[in-house]
Amino acid sequence: MKYALIGCGRISKNHIKAALNNGLDIVAVCDIVDGHMRSVIVENGLEAKSVKTYTDYKEMIGENDIDLISIATVSGNHAEIALYCIEQGIHVIIEKPMAMSIEDCDKIIKLSNDKGVKVSACHQNRFNLAVQELRVALEEGRFGKLSHGSIHVRWNRNEGYYTQAPWRGTWSQDGGALFNQCIHGIDLLRWTFGDEVEEVYGQTRRQFHKYLETEDVGMALIKFKNGAIGTIEGTTNVYPKNLEETLYVFGEKGTVKIGGTSTNNIDVWDFDTQIDSDLKNKGLSEQTSNVYGNGHTSLFLDMISAVKNNRAPYVDAYAGRNAVEMVLAVYKSQKSGIPVKFPLKDFSSTDMTGEF
Repeated sequence: MKYALIGCGRISKNHIKAALNNGLDIVAVCDIVDGHMRSVIVENGLEAKSVKTYTDYKEMIGENDIDLISIATVSGNHAEIALYCIEQGIHVIIEKPMAMSIEDCDKIIKLSNDKGVKVSACHQNRFNLAVQELRVALEEGRFGKLSHGSIHVRWNRNEGYYTQAPWRGTWSQDGGALFNQCIHGIDLLRWTFGDEVEEVYGQTRRQFHKYLETEDVGMALIKFKNGAIGTIEGTTNVYPKNLEETLYVFGEKGTVKIGGTSTNNIDVWDFDTQIDSDLKNKGLSEQTSNVYGNGHTSLFLDMISAVKNNRAPYVDAYAGRNAVEMVLAVYKSQKSGIPVKFPLKDFSSTDMTGEF
């Protein structure tokens, strides 16, 4: 399967590593900065593979036979690039967030369905070993009735991080801490509690990063349709470095806490009835080289299988929309001062312009 990458920035090495691990034929990479492409090629030992480089993704697509593209550009460009790729019949993996507006999410879903193209939203933490064990327990009904849960993304991003790229912390191209740093955890919380949301009430602030347009802390209360309650705490204000990304799930017959820097460790695993796998799950720890975890390789493998077997990806475009909808609902609630009913319609990150 012939593969190309659009966007050679911070997350690109995870995409290339995943492509290599899955035996994809990497034919080209694209970035508006030539040096970024050269770094990706050299750092991943691709010099001998005759990988082509392009600064224009449309030119790259026009000159090559490509089956699968991953999009890892500035967030504000995800939807435009994805729609073009889908129009050309190319399957796509889209880095989070899938888009910056509900409208663009819906366009991606509709066009991909019309064209018979597979789209996977890159929420790779769903493939974390700890998260997969949690998923099994949920599907087996081991929690009984779910009571409540929460996601805490307590990270640090300093001024040096934001000044590396002018698009960071802007409403049009990035969004704030919830959209950029916290959306993986927000995705896990919604997915864990059954996806169906009744309403969200949220508050966001720009406390310390006065040079940004966007929030650096956000908190929200979620009312799920199954009767459970959820909370979100997401921030880049933790001193002096990343502290944790932790998911809590509380049910009448079980309690699980998944922690670590990127929901990669099982800190608590207690159920009323014990089974053989519980012993290995207590204290399960998955080593990762960075906060992005190890899930990209598994996500790519699933996407390859989805294309070959003509099935939906494990993390499809609807999942990408759900995560975007959650963040935008918090933003809309901050803007309006009242809870936001679901489904959310016609809201974009740019509707927050001038909020702070």
